[in-house]
Amino acid sequence: MNIPSELKYTKDHEWIRIEGDVATVGITDFAQGELGDIVYVEVETVDETLEQEEVFGTVEAVKTVSDLFLPLSGEIIEFNELLEDEPEKVNTDPYGDGWMVKIKISDASQVDGLLSDEAYKAVIGA
Repeated sequence: MNIPSELKYTKDHEWIRIEGDVATVGITDFAQGELGDIVYVEVETVDETLEQEEVFGTVEAVKTVSDLFLPLSGEIIEFNELLEDEPEKVNTDPYGDGWMVKIKISDASQVDGLLSDEAYKAVIGA
């Protein structure tokens, strides 16, 4: 299982890559494996400002639909439009082409509450 050490994580299985005041968000390799084949990613919150842990979209797999929770408060500034035609990128490249949204972080202090790769491994029992 791939859990890159340079990323931050949430207990809800989102990963976060922070570059300045912008964070890229997706779901982890573990999460996509648990969901199975992803057939649709829906994000209709672009240009909205949401609080930490608010639902920013959903991911639909063959067997289930799961909410996506925002790991940090901020404005959703971009949706990965590649996923509209190729949602399976979340399965094949969850930390690369399978990213979901970019957010402009509004409260950088929340980063301290995110999980390290080691802490996330403990959450999933890896």
